[in-house]
Amino acid sequence: MGPVDLSAFVHELATVSGRAILPFFRTALTAENKARGGLFDPVTEADRAAEVAMRRLILQSFPEHGIVGEEFGTERGDADLVWVLDPIDGTRAFMSGLPLWGTLIGLLSSGRAAYGMMHQPFIGERFFGDGHRAGYEGPHGSRVLRTRRCDNLGQATLSTTSPNIFEPAEGAAYGRVEAEVRLTRYGCDCYAYCMLAAGHIDLVVEAGLKPYDIVALVPIIEGAGGVVTTWDGGRPESGGAIVASGDPRLHATVLDILRG
Repeated sequence: MGPVDLSAFVHELATVSGRAILPFFRTALTAENKARGGLFDPVTEADRAAEVAMRRLILQSFPEHGIVGEEFGTERGDADLVWVLDPIDGTRAFMSGLPLWGTLIGLLSSGRAAYGMMHQPFIGERFFGDGHRAGYEGPHGSRVLRTRRCDNLGQATLSTTSPNIFEPAEGAAYGRVEAEVRLTRYGCDCYAYCMLAAGHIDLVVEAGLKPYDIVALVPIIEGAGGVVTTWDGGRPESGGAIVASGDPRLHATVLDILRG
């Protein structure tokens, strides 16, 4: 059974994780801080419950597969097929009652992102792709996802989670890009990448990402006709400083700017 054949199973993982998360959303839940040294990196019981539910289903169905999860680490990371899970990408939005968060379910095949889904269970939206095509299912039906053409940075819409995520040198490079675009939006986390795949945003620039922040989104963006790489043009599966573009021509321009 190949990665694309697992698409139905990914939808099942999304359903199971959504059931675990929704009882916690917009309630008086508390979050723990995983970070040290005055930083804030929250995790909630909803994060843990969802990852436990997904891990249990994967282990029952495909015990030979590997798993990389934000909350509970890595099992069989050297397997040919490895699931990469972020139960709640956008925990700050989740804590604030804002539906700009999602569950990221990615599948690596021999180290390359082969299938991915972003599930927003409160709204009922699913964005998914296999690197060759991408689709959407939601309250108002389903459709094929396609990025929009935009080769002019001055006409582009840019998103990043926050300008505070960058180290000083990265921030200066990012600032050069932001100064050229028409519109910038903050705070969208994984939703920004899905809106890029859907043709509403042209560019996402971020840094400090972990594999579970990006692996699931790569096949969606690539399947919709977009490009996602590291700032130096490499493959994005390991995270780090990431740029995603709806138009390959725009991507080349932005890489040149980020390189200085």
